[in-house]
Amino acid sequence: MQCCGIRGAITVSANDRESILAATEELLMEMTQANRVEVKDIAAIFFTTTSDLNAEFPAAATRELGWPPSLALLCGHEMNVPDDLPRCLRILMLVNTEKEAEEIAHVYLGEARRLRDRTSLSIGGNT
Repeated sequence: MQCCGIRGAITVSANDRESILAATEELLMEMTQANRVEVKDIAAIFFTTTSDLNAEFPAAATRELGWPPSLALLCGHEMNVPDDLPRCLRILMLVNTEKEAEEIAHVYLGEARRLRDRTSLSIGGNT
């Protein structure tokens, strides 16, 4: 078994608690379902938001989902890059898995789908 990273991103409709938690929950569920991840296999989750999202910690969504409080979580802000996608939430989920890196499905929802093209072009890897 190895530890692999699953990337995900979604745009959030508004800078309020409900919108941030709803978008985070949607992205977490899509990421776990697309990769058949069980919560017990998650090693850690890193959440970042653009600086225009600060009404709630995205990690709070894991508690709403009933995930264990022992799960390692960290929130932060993305670099403030000019012309970056506004109100964007990104997740890097580290999971213990038998899958190879090439088998991992990265998930981009809403306007964040445009990041998929930029990511694959910039690093030439999986999207």
